[in-house]
Amino acid sequence: MTSPQADPATSTEPEPIKAVPLRRPGQWIAAVIIVVLAALFIYGAATNEAYSWGTYGNYLFDSRILSGVGYTLALTLLSMAIAIVLGVLLAIMRLSPNPVLRGTSWVYLWIFRGTPVYVQLVFWGLFPAIYKQIDLGIPFVHQFVSLDIQTLNAAFLFAVIGLGLNEAAYMAEIVRAGVSSVGEGQTEASVALGMSWSQTMRRTVLPQAMRVIIPPTGNELISMLKTTSLVAAVPLTLDLYGRQRDISGVIFEPIPLLLVASTWYLVITSVLMVGQYYVERYYAKGATRALTARQLKTMADGAATAPGGAAGPAGGEKA
Repeated sequence: MTSPQADPATSTEPEPIKAVPLRRPGQWIAAVIIVVLAALFIYGAATNEAYSWGTYGNYLFDSRILSGVGYTLALTLLSMAIAIVLGVLLAIMRLSPNPVLRGTSWVYLWIFRGTPVYVQLVFWGLFPAIYKQIDLGIPFVHQFVSLDIQTLNAAFLFAVIGLGLNEAAYMAEIVRAGVSSVGEGQTEASVALGMSWSQTMRRTVLPQAMRVIIPPTGNELISMLKTTSLVAAVPLTLDLYGRQRDISGVIFEPIPLLLVASTWYLVITSVLMVGQYYVERYYAKGATRALTARQLKTMADGAATAPGGAAGPAGGEKA
């Protein structure tokens, strides 16, 4: 049988729809207002003599300021290293089935999260006055080492320890949240394979929890960078904020020196944000089904070089 021919009047395609973009005048008005306000602020700051831009330019790359930048970076990285290691240990203790470990971790978090970091740094500054001498050995039997704290000039060390111990309490909660985000099936599968609890945490849970742990850890790293300005409580004045304060106290111009310190804090923070982006992207592999441009190109190249991949449609038609 032959099918009846379609009526030409009914087979004509409909006319394409002419889509008209939705006009949003509010966006343009808001953009103009923001640009005008920003321009007025920049002009006012540039013409305001209180900012002393000449002094700002003279001290932006001063050797003392650059030395303070180095000490600030060292404080940040060393303190975060202590915080990450200790935070992971505290988080594992919080999740441990051992009640003694859980209780110890809870008390640590209660103390260090419940008191201001500035107060803790003040105590570390008073450490030589509280503990004048530390003796290591067997109590009432034999003394191996005796350390005179008052003669020890270790303000930098005390600052690193104080910042690291405080930050460890927050890192412990971040790690615990990341571990809790991993499905229980992963733990059950690891136990079924004969892994112990510590092996399960180290080999299965923690690697998968990194996707949740990395973003807030990056934020804590940036926060730690700015918290280093509080080490004057130890007291330590070798950091960036301490250096600018010493210089401004001599030349009696605090505003341009504060701008110098703020500029360097912004520069370091920007670099850390870029590094955080790439680390997050690395640990986000496999978290989404969306393919990247490189993956799509690899699949296309593989399909083109596969046997029969370049064959025309006629080769696969059935008679």
